[in-house]
Amino acid sequence: MYDTRRELDGFRVGVSEARDQFAELVNRAAYKEERVLLLRRGRPIAALVPIEDVAYLEQLEDEYDLKVAEEARGESGEPILWEDIKKEFGLKDR
Repeated sequence: MYDTRRELDGFRVGVSEARDQFAELVNRAAYKEERVLLLRRGRPIAALVPIEDVAYLEQLEDEYDLKVAEEARGESGEPILWEDIKKEFGLKDR
């Protein structure tokens, strides 16, 4: 979970106000490449961000997943049989 106490950069707007200005806020994110932070009771709860930010986050997630997979591939040890996993977690065949 994100630590909302961390100071965030971006245009800040309450969710009630954002509802009334949604199209304008989307344009700020899309065309001015601004991050729009949505606040509830003065605390950030969500954001409208440029699509480039989303693409960058997805790229970071993919790189992290690849790193974790490569590390797991390098681990040695006995393979875990599917039958043992089903037994351990009480899973049944369909």
